[in-house]
Order: sequence, then structure tokens, then C-alpha cells
Amino acid sequence: MDPKDFDESYEENIESSDSSFIKDVKKDSYEADASVGTIISFVENRFKKAEDSRLQDEERWLKAYRNYRGLYNPQVQFTEAERSRVFVKVTKTKTLAAYGQIVDVLFGNKKFPIVVDPTSLPEGVADTVHFDSNPDPAAEEAFDTVEKAFTPFTNEENRLAPGETMDQLKERMGALAGKLGPVEDKVVEGPGTTPTAITFSPAKVAAKKMQKKIHDQLEESGANKQLRLAAFECALFGTGIMKGPFAVNKEYPNWDDEGNYDPTIKTVPSTSNVSIWNFYPDPDASNMDEAEYIVERHKMSRSQLRALKGRPFFRDNAIDTALKTGESYEKKWWEQVMEDDEHGSKAERYDVKEFWGFVDREVLEDHDIDIPRALKDAEQLNVNLWVCNGQVLRMVMNPFKPALIPYYAVPYEVNPYSFFGVGIAENMDDTQTLMNGFMRMAVDNAVLSGNLLIEVDETNLVPGQDLSVYPGKVFRRQGGAPGQAIFGTSFPNVAGENMQLFDKARVLADESTGFPSFAHGQTGVSGVGRTASGISMLMSAANGSIRTVIKNVDDYLLNPLGKAFFSFNMQFDYDPEIKGDLEVKAQGTESLMANEVRSQRLMQFLQVAQNPTLAPFAKMDYIIREIAVSMDLDPDKVTNSIQDAAVQAEILKGFQAPPAPVAPGAPPAGPEGAPPAGAPPLQGAGPTGPQDMTGGGGGNIGIGAAAAPGEQGFSGNVQ
Repeated sequence: MDPKDFDESYEENIESSDSSFIKDVKKDSYEADASVGTIISFVENRFKKAEDSRLQDEERWLKAYRNYRGLYNPQVQFTEAERSRVFVKVTKTKTLAAYGQIVDVLFGNKKFPIVVDPTSLPEGVADTVHFDSNPDPAAEEAFDTVEKAFTPFTNEENRLAPGETMDQLKERMGALAGKLGPVEDKVVEGPGTTPTAITFSPAKVAAKKMQKKIHDQLEESGANKQLRLAAFECALFGTGIMKGPFAVNKEYPNWDDEGNYDPTIKTVPSTSNVSIWNFYPDPDASNMDEAEYIVERHKMSRSQLRALKGRPFFRDNAIDTALKTGESYEKKWWEQVMEDDEHGSKAERYDVKEFWGFVDREVLEDHDIDIPRALKDAEQLNVNLWVCNGQVLRMVMNPFKPALIPYYAVPYEVNPYSFFGVGIAENMDDTQTLMNGFMRMAVDNAVLSGNLLIEVDETNLVPGQDLSVYPGKVFRRQGGAPGQAIFGTSFPNVAGENMQLFDKARVLADESTGFPSFAHGQTGVSGVGRTASGISMLMSAANGSIRTVIKNVDDYLLNPLGKAFFSFNMQFDYDPEIKGDLEVKAQGTESLMANEVRSQRLMQFLQVAQNPTLAPFAKMDYIIREIAVSMDLDPDKVTNSIQDAAVQAEILKGFQAPPAPVAPGAPPAGPEGAPPAGAPPLQGAGPTGPQDMTGGGGGNIGIGAAAAPGEQGFSGNVQ
């Protein structure tokens, strides 16, 4: 199929999926629809319920934000004696350390950590088959002879049963099934073991193409950047949110032959990060699997709202009416605090709410939603709604099959009694307060101890003088007044004790977060951390704390996101070569093991596998690929398959020098560099063989008796 035709069919498939569910007969008159208020009130009530339930969470996030920024709560009251307002931003350091480690683990191999593998096949179904494209005639004749001789004692289990496994194989191969026609009768189960054998693994072919498809879609939508944003909020606030896939129209720059800008518009799946502040989940749910609905709050400009008219099934007249109504976005209390806006000014933006969830079937029927026959008896249906300024901008049935709410919330640390997780800032909130207090005390004490406290006896001084003290200051005394008039008192310096307490609080911060200070660049580590083995132990402990976080990323984000893209392509993509019985896996946790340790273990196993007795049981292709991965190399680029390796071995044999011909009757040659068997030892040769006379290594120079003057071999003899 032509790529252009495929893109057009792909877009039509996406749109037809929605249009088969939706019957928008009132698009032009929707503004006057009396039932609009019902659905808008429904969305607003759901939003209000979710907003009220997360008030305490917003307070936690705001405290975390202040600790990250190094800002004191305005409600904090300092005593008159507390002059210092220093804020030690250890929370920021710990958060960035956790965020950096998460990103390094997820993107260490420069690929999105999602893979597609074939599903395990049931027993009796061939996973791979092969045939020999260039068999040896003699070997084939011998095989036929042996096969005929043992026919009464064997069955045909090693061959594909006609009309059974072969049909299943062809179904999995899709467009590649036609290539089996000429060799169908010679196909044998299992991978080929000879250089000429051709192996078919249709499920693996489809999996590789599907994986490349998903990676290209994620790369095109900027998923790496969006995932990093989600990882940051996950580390700081305790929860990161991703959304997708959803169809968007993407503009590709293009210029014609005359230099005119002629962009290409394509409908592609996309994904994005959703800020935790704009995410309002079902308050009765503890995770996305339990959520009945989700409301996302958008802050849109006039141009952004108008751009919605170009997306499928948005109501143009409703958007125009919302634009005429005017800007409606009002800042929430937390926005005013974060932006230092005490007056609560109204933003010149539009408040748009996007709803995903269940709505009563009667409400949808009142809005002329064409409900599929299979769902006519359902009491609730999953829909997508967009509302703004009293207008329903979009109302469609959930286009995904099976229906899913396309949001994924990953907790940094799971709170089993709340939808939102616990982040770095909350875990070290108390220790951050302690460190700030001890540091302020140390600074205030250092200022006091570094300056004298002045005591003045005014009875000994002339009245009316300026009592300020500065270098060169002259005071006038009363004539005949006894005693000293000015005294200087030093304040004791206890800043060292305060800093010790500060260090203790910092150690508590390390323990509460699981990130030791040396992991993010702190010097002066003592104790076990002063040795290489000690640092390795501490780093292993730090990896243990992050391992749970990465597992959460796998389970709550990467796995469902990858499966959503897989379902999207299975539903909307016409390409048969990417479809099959496949499964999506996340690889974040597998990347967590230190590459050095993993590589060392693989090399040790490879040495064990070189034993001729054990070698047949080792999967050499997998071992070599894993070694490449542990070295941050692309295994697809640096390793060969079993078939390619066999061919490569045959090629390398041609580059080896042939052995030197041996004359008839000559004694057999010994090892390389050694004289033939039975020949006298070479001059300079020691008891163990030829000696290195150059001193380059390996030789035993000086072993044996040296020639005396007059003897043969003495260099000073006169010729």
C-alpha cells in the first residue's frame, strides 16, 4: 500500500470510529437545546465534588512547593530575637536527585522503556518454523532413508499438521503467509540450526513492527519530554499524570517547488503530561482502575479555544458562543499563593473542563447520542464531554474499545487510602523544618558572638550625646565621675552545636527519603562511605529505595500507556503486519540493576556456558544481546541472529590463513613457533622451548652455558 493512501485510510478509520457512535443532528441548533443545562450541571457537580475532596491534598502540595522553592509560609510568625530568615533548600536537592535517578533509569538506553513481545503460545502450536533453502542432497537422501526405516515407530509430531498448525501459522504471519507456499511441505517446527536454514517467527515479526510503531508515535508526540515532566511532579508532589493516546491533527512543514508554504496535516495519536493541579479524579477512587470519572481543567487562550473547531466532533457554534461570552478563568486559591497574587485577579483565559466517565443513558438519549445496539440496555455509558461558558463543546461516546479513561496516575509512594501518593517533599517535611530552625539559630548566634554587646553608664557621660558606637567614636565624660562608663560584653558562640544538630537533621532527611547525601554530590562522607566497597553498599541501598518507585512507574504508567497505544493501533490502524497475539511490557525495573554488575554476571555465566557439556543449554543469542544492553549499546545494531551468526562464521573462515603444506616424509609440525618434532632444539632455546632473545618478554635469557673463547659460537673468535 502506498504510504499516502495508508495515512488517509488511517485518518478515516479514526474518524469513522467516533462517527459510528455519534449522531450530532443538532449541531447548528445546539445552543438553544434546553437539555444542555442538565449535562453542564452534571459535569460541574462532579467537578465541585472532586475539588472539595482534594483540599487537603492541595495544602500538602503547596507546602511541598514552598519547601522546594525555599519559601516560608506567610503565616509563620518569627520572634523578635529571630533575625535570620535563611531557608536551606535540601528538599530541592533531594527532589532533583530522585527525579534525575528516575529519568536515568527510564531513558538509560535512549529508548522509551516499552517493549512488545509475542504472547506465549499454547502447547502444540508452533512458535517458530524453518526450512532449509539449500539442503545437501546427500543429507536429504540419507534423512529420507532413515525416516522411511523408522516410520512405523514414529509419528509426524515434528512437522506441521496440514489444516491445523499451518493455518494458525499463516494467520499469525498475515501478509507474509504467501512466502510459505513454495516450501509448505518442507516446513519443520522450531528454529533452523544451519547457515542455510530460514526461520519464520511471525509473532516476533509483528511484535517488532508494533513496537517500532509505538516508539515512533511516542517519539513524534514528544512523550519523552512529557514523561520527564510527570516524573518531576511525581518526585515532588507524590503523583505524576500522563494522558493519551488521543488523536490530534499535526502540521508537518512543507514547501512546494515555488517556495510556497504548503503544510501536510496528518491525524496522529499523541500523549501529554497533565499537571496534578489540573487533575480532578473521582474522590471515591484510590486508583485509576476504580475511577468512575475524571475532570481535567484547561486554561485556554482565545486562539487555543478557537483551534478546537478543527478537531473532530467539536461543535463550531457552541465554541463561537463561548468565545462571545468572554474570558471566564478565575484563579484558584493555590494559584494566587503560588503566583504571589493577593488580589485574585481574573486571568484573560477561558475555563474549559474536559470530562471522561460514565453518564446515565437517558441523558445521552436526550442529546441525540446514537447509542450502539449492544449498549441499549446499559444504564450508564462512558463518554467524553467538553464544557465552557455554559456550552457543550463536544459530547461523544468513548471511542476506545474496550472503553477506558485515558489518564494514568503514578504515585511516588503509594498511599493505600488516597488516590494521590506521597512525594519526597512530604517525606522530609519535618526534617526540612528542623534544618531551617538549626541553621537560623546558628546564623543568629554567629552574628551575636561576632559583635560586642555594649553597656553604657549614662551617669558618667555628659547628657544628650549620641550613644551609637563606631570606630573613632568620642564620648564626653562628666567631670570627676568615678568608674568606667562603657563596657563591652561578648556573647558565647554555640554555632558549632547548632550545626551538629543540623547535620543530624540532614541524616534524618537521608533516611526518610532513601537518598543519601553523597548520591547527589555532597562531600565529606565519613564512615563506611570512605571506601569504594562502602560507597557501593550505600549506592545499592539507595537503588533499593528507588526500585519501588520505578516499579510503580511500570505498573501505574508505562504498562497501561503502552497497552493503550497497542489497543489504539489494533483498533484504528489497517496495517496487518503489526497485528497479532502480542503483549506490552514495561522495562523500567529491568534497567535498574547497575550495568556494571549486570555485565559482570553475564560474563561469568558466559564463561560457565563455554563448557561443552553445558553449552547446548545456554541461549547464546540472548546472553550476547543482554551484554550489549548492559554496555548501553543497541543490541539490534551490534548483534546477529542465530542464522546471521552462522553465515558470519562461514565468512570468517575464509579469512583464516590455510596451514602450511608439509613435505612428504617430513615430521609433523609442533605448536606455532616451535621446531618440528624430532628436530634439534634451536640455538638459544632453553629447557622449556625457544627463548626470547629480544628481551620483549616470555624468554629465559641467560639460561644455559655460554660459549668460551675458541669454542664454536663465541662471538670474539677470529675468522
